[in-house]
Amino acid sequence: MTTFIAGDLQGCLKPLKCVLKQAGFNDQRDQLWLVGDIVNRGPKSLKTLRFVYERRDHVKIVLGNHDLHLLAIAQGVRKPSKGDTLDSILKAKDRDTLLSWLVEQPLLYSDQQITMTHAGIAPNWSLEQAQSYASEVQAVLRSDKASAFFEAMYGNEPDYFDESQTGMTRLRSITNVFTRMRFCTASGRLDLNSKGPSPSVNELLHPQTKTLESVDAWFNHPHRIPEGHRLVFGHWAALEGRCTAAHAVALDTGCVWGGSLTLYELEQDRYFRCPCKNGKPLV
Repeated sequence: MTTFIAGDLQGCLKPLKCVLKQAGFNDQRDQLWLVGDIVNRGPKSLKTLRFVYERRDHVKIVLGNHDLHLLAIAQGVRKPSKGDTLDSILKAKDRDTLLSWLVEQPLLYSDQQITMTHAGIAPNWSLEQAQSYASEVQAVLRSDKASAFFEAMYGNEPDYFDESQTGMTRLRSITNVFTRMRFCTASGRLDLNSKGPSPSVNELLHPQTKTLESVDAWFNHPHRIPEGHRLVFGHWAALEGRCTAAHAVALDTGCVWGGSLTLYELEQDRYFRCPCKNGKPLV
């Protein structure tokens, strides 16, 4: 059995098939991990979600911000945004089956020496803390409080997580780390406005001490992850897969934006890429 991990699909099914073919992926033998954002923006959101669901016994996924956005729209607590390509899912006959499965998926998945989340893990969190925080959100998603969560999920404030936070504020803070984080301070205060390869601000105030801290990519700060453990993430197309941190593997290479779709073979530490345009392969 081989483990393959794909970057953000965002409804780009043909590029996924392209890299799986390159890698010789066998869906009866191998495992496919997906770093989240299975749907939205690309041309085939419904077909992509169906493809993943049909192979669910051999697939591990974590939820991304676009996946959560789909679930919020389906709950009726959010209207579609400009550029969304989710109507086909929302109108599908098998909508309930697909969405019932999707909402059961985690924000974090760990297997031995590797952990997968959509955006990353705050540098001041241990792996055990991250697992616990992810479980808090997952429990609410699977409960009758899911609609209330989706109503409260959107927003940049507070831009840090603190143990004293409670209720939906706490859950929003956790969700922002796992699904939206790019730049932050060493104490975990998030710069949620910067989406490019560089932050828009160099420093942010520590929320408690009110001292200035440097802002950098979350994976560049000293971290609390066990030695030899790796973090696999997507979400950040502007990186184009470039990440110099030894403990982090960046897999979002912007397929939906005219970049490529990247597939990483875990055991052999090698990559497969499919150049794309308009969510379709160029090859």
